Parts: sequence; C-alpha cells; structure tokens
Amino acid sequence: MKKIGFLSFGHWANHPAYNARTASDTLLQSIDLAVAAEEIGLDGAYFRVHHFASQLASPFPLLSAIGAKTSKIEIGTGVIDMRYENPLYMVEDAGAADLISEGRLQLGISRGSPEQVIDGWRYFGYEPAEGETDAEMGRRKALEFLERLKGAGFAEPNPYPMFPNPPGLLRLEPYSEGLRERIWWGAASNATAVWAAENGMYLQSSTLKYDEGGKPFHVQQAEQIRLYKEAWKKAGHKREPRVSVSRSIFALVNDQDRMYFGQEASRRDKIGMIEQDKRAIFGRSYADEPDQLIKELAQDEAIQEADTILLTIPNTLGVDYNVHVLSAILEHVAPGLGWR
Repeated sequence: MKKIGFLSFGHWANHPAYNARTASDTLLQSIDLAVAAEEIGLDGAYFRVHHFASQLASPFPLLSAIGAKTSKIEIGTGVIDMRYENPLYMVEDAGAADLISEGRLQLGISRGSPEQVIDGWRYFGYEPAEGETDAEMGRRKALEFLERLKGAGFAEPNPYPMFPNPPGLLRLEPYSEGLRERIWWGAASNATAVWAAENGMYLQSSTLKYDEGGKPFHVQQAEQIRLYKEAWKKAGHKREPRVSVSRSIFALVNDQDRMYFGQEASRRDKIGMIEQDKRAIFGRSYADEPDQLIKELAQDEAIQEADTILLTIPNTLGVDYNVHVLSAILEHVAPGLGWR
C-alpha cells in the first residue's frame, strides 16, 4: 500500500488550448481538483510554489481554502522556498492552515530551486548573512521555522499589553499541535537528504536530483532514500519516516490520452545543468498502456523505497481531464503494483 497524491505546478497562460488562462482560473480549479481527488480516493493534494512566474506562489490561502472544503485528503506543498520566507510569519500562516484542515497539512519546504529572476529573495527583503550562501540562508530559516513550530514561548511579554497575557514567555499563535512532525524537506542531493533526517523532517524527492554517480535516475534516487532512512534511524526519532517521490505517469486508456501523452512513452532520463556548477539528472516520464506501465514502474527502485507517490499533473488541461488522469492510475495501474 502506498499513499497516492497529485502535484500541481499551477500554471496559467492566455493560450487557446489551456483551461487555466488566469491566476483566478488556476486557484479555483486547484480547489475543485482537490475536492474531486478526495472523492475518488486520492490521498494527497500538493502544490508547487514559484515566485515571479505565472504559477502558484503564496500557498497558504489556497491550502486553507482546500482544507475548509475537504475532510480527509492530505494537503501540502512541494516545495516552499525558504529563502523567500519570514519563518515566524510562516509559523502563523501554517498554524492557521493546519487548524482549518484539522491537522492534514503536510508542508514541503526547501532551500529552493533556480527561480525566474536573479536572487529573487532580495526583492523580498532578505540577504544572506556575512559569509553565508543563499542555500545556507534557506536552511537556517528552515531550522528557525522548525524550532518555532514546537510552540515553546520565546518572546518577552509587554508589561502593559492591550490584552492580558498568560504567564511566561509568549509563543506564536495560532499554535497547531503536531504540525512540527509533518514538515518535509525537498532534497536534491544525498547530503541534504541526510540533513533532513537528522533534523526530523520527512523527505520529498522530485523528478530531478544532482547527478552523484552517473547511474540511472531511479537508482540514484533510491540510494538517496536509503541514506535518508539510515540517518533517520541513527538520529533516534520515535516516529516512522515518510518519503515521497514525484513521477509523471500517464495511463493511455483513450484516444485523448494517446494524443496528449503518447509521445512520452519513448522518453528517457536526461542530464542537464540546473545551476551553473550543478550537473543534474532528470527522471523520465512514464506514459503507456496500463499493462506496460505496471511492468515499467515495477522496475523503478525509488518508487519501491517510497511510501508516497506524487503524480505530477497537467493542470492547464482542466479539472475534468485531470480527474480522468488520476482515476486511470487508481483504477488501471495502482492495483497491479500493490499500491492499492
């Protein structure tokens, strides 16, 4: 058994082939898709976060709206770029969203990927400390976020407050118990996966990672996951670790599927430069008839190691078609792989 969720990049563009042409379209359709995904039995609704782009950005209004209209499905991000964040304000936003959803938030964070503008976090008012890289700044902010999620008081109360204070130092409100244990780290390298385990975060591993050995993508990703699990065990955490992997998987069950994704069947891993000095490997897409998909996915070592699969979706094709894409996986593929 595996948890199966969708991951939306939340694109929109004024394009005649798109059903999501505006930001409003994408936001409202994201809510509708999460509701429909819960109805068909999907386990999670996850959303990418990108700034300075025609894609979903600030996630908490969307997560809160979905939380208010659903009752079972996990709601998360993949991932929030911590370089852009005020960790304390984020604690308040995340706490509110988690309380609205009654404890269903699964928040993916990271130091972030290359963005649309140069050093975009500077426009948000943030600078690395002296001698610190932007990646180190992101990890530092993540640790502060984790610390404040614990709910311990740290702020000196005003002796003459507007409203009476409880005794002792004050914490951020609203506080949501248990949210600290539902934070995930998006790791592109083996080292940051180990770091995530040491700091008690679950692991999100996407369709790309740094090329750290020249092996096929799914083999490298499986090695990353095993290193994470070993580090988690060594750290002595009391709860079980969770690991998600993202995949583009399309079951070709009708002519529309074949028209959209039939060409994906011949795709292979790719090598590229995600940053100026970072060689990355990008995992292949899977698109085929269900029986063939089952055979191919059964050979994916990283999927075998993960407990959660996030299916990347073509959100611009609209809610109805994406419900079809997800339903086809649940009906025709998941049972044959033992995911259901």
